[in-house]
Amino acid sequence: MNTNKSIARNAGLIYLIVVISGIFSLMYVPTQLIDFNNAATTYQNIQSHELLFRLGILGNVICYLAFMILPFALYKLLKNIHPNMAKGMVILVLIGIPVAFVNLQHKFAVLSMLNNEYLFADIPLNQLQQQLLISLQNFNNGINVLSVFWGLWLFPFGWLVFKSGFLPKLLGILLMLGCMSYLIDFSAWLLLPEYSSSGISTFVMLPASIGEIGICLWLLIVGVSKSKVTDQHA
Repeated sequence: MNTNKSIARNAGLIYLIVVISGIFSLMYVPTQLIDFNNAATTYQNIQSHELLFRLGILGNVICYLAFMILPFALYKLLKNIHPNMAKGMVILVLIGIPVAFVNLQHKFAVLSMLNNEYLFADIPLNQLQQQLLISLQNFNNGINVLSVFWGLWLFPFGWLVFKSGFLPKLLGILLMLGCMSYLIDFSAWLLLPEYSSSGISTFVMLPASIGEIGICLWLLIVGVSKSKVTDQHA
């Protein structure tokens, strides 16, 4: 049973890396540097704080690598609940990982615009600034597409948590609702042009946020209930 607690805490640690690196690279850095309504300001911000922008890219890479490892750690913990659901959880994560790394090319394009002046010598500065902002917008579009996969894997994960008997059922419910949150958020972003600026997304994503941070901390701090794991594998 100590092995199961160790597996749970290792999974929690990996999840924490995903959460922290994701918040840093996808939330903190963009709020410090990017103004999608002002190409000149964004260009100047990134030019003046290029190291922070590069750290944001590194944060993306760390997040994606940790996220690639996470489902395997969870699989070891949950595979006996329902092997096929556990495999589905892993597959849904792995499908999105290559897309995530390919999407990073848009951020590397920004670095090229800043550091290869000879390639853009004939382009007026205002056009270069606009092109830089377009690259960042394309990256964001890619993130919105990725959110479909980030949502889908939460359903089998939440179902396994709910059925496990050694993890809180409430967190399982929140994770399954989190799947719906991601899909609703993506659909609203695609179909409603004003949705992104409305602030509604924060509320739509609450079940996913609470469920993912909650299960991360539970695995890391509590692990699993020894007696319930015993019953589950008896």
